[in-house]
Amino acid sequence: MPLSPRPIIQGNQRSKILIVGQAPGIKAHETNKPWNDASGERLRKWLNLNVQQFYNPDNIAILPMAFCYPGKASSGDKPPRKECAPLWHKRLISSMQIKHVLLIGQYAQNYYLEDKRSLTERVKDWQTYQPRFFVLPHPSPRNNIWLKKNPWFEQQVVLAMQHAIAKII
Repeated sequence: MPLSPRPIIQGNQRSKILIVGQAPGIKAHETNKPWNDASGERLRKWLNLNVQQFYNPDNIAILPMAFCYPGKASSGDKPPRKECAPLWHKRLISSMQIKHVLLIGQYAQNYYLEDKRSLTERVKDWQTYQPRFFVLPHPSPRNNIWLKKNPWFEQQVVLAMQHAIAKII
């Protein structure tokens, strides 16, 4: 790993919503705070949660596919390390009261879902994964083009997710 290990997770036994993303980015690593960047700002907007609600472990658990920053690649960060999720996710989730799981990006979706569909196909057919999962693209600014090509995402999926989350929090 390019930097020393610094596992970045959030949650407790009362957590109701689980966010599964890729791996912490460099800003999260530097601050030891998950989703502490532009992607996190967009994600909180999608969820219609303020910073206090988002970082309250009674509301939100955050378990990325890998718990430490994986390093830089030519088109963003490297993929998450493969050993973290199989080793830790079931153990950690089993003690939580999770109502909804947000699968953010292809790595989380490929791990938790058995189908072999593309991210766009999954997100378009998001209701198939209800009531347990919401399938989402990564909220990174790198996905602005995807979001512009798929305006239905914020008009349909984000609104349904906000409604579901508001019932829980």
